[in-house]
Formats: sequence, C-alpha cells, structure tokens
Amino acid sequence: MKKITMISMIAAAMLFTACGEKTNDAATDAAAKAVDATKDAASDAADATKDAASDAVDATKEAADKAVDAAKETTDKAVEATKEAIH
Repeated sequence: MKKITMISMIAAAMLFTACGEKTNDAATDAAAKAVDATKDAASDAADATKDAASDAVDATKEAADKAVDAAKETTDKAVEATKEAIH
C-alpha cells in the first residue's frame, strides 16, 4: 500500500510539473506575442506621426507661398498707387 501511495504521489508530482512547464511555455509565448504586437503598434504610430508631420510641413509651405504671393500683390498695388499719386 505504501508503494502504491508513493508511486501515486510521484506520478502526481510529475503531472503537476509537466502542466507547470506547459503553462510557463504558454505564458512565454503570450508575452512574446504581446511584445511583438507592441512593437508593431509603436512602429505604426511612428509611421503615422511621420506622415502627419510631412503633411503639416507641406500645408505650411503652401500657406507660406500663398502669403508671399499675397504680400507681393499688395506691395505691387501700393507701388502703383504711389506712382499714380506722384504723377
């Protein structure tokens, strides 16, 4: 009877150990997948930020060009008005 009990205890210990290893493997895999997903999300966010910054730079350049053109036009009109006032 003692041998059967002892063998049963050893078998139970081995089963718990095996299940524990599978749990650790699953946890390790889950952690690795979480790290990969986080890296992918961070990379996507960085790309989106770069794209948004590039779009903002383009819009700023366009607005600056329009402002320069408007300033030139206003200056030209002022010069013409001054010339007409002098003559």
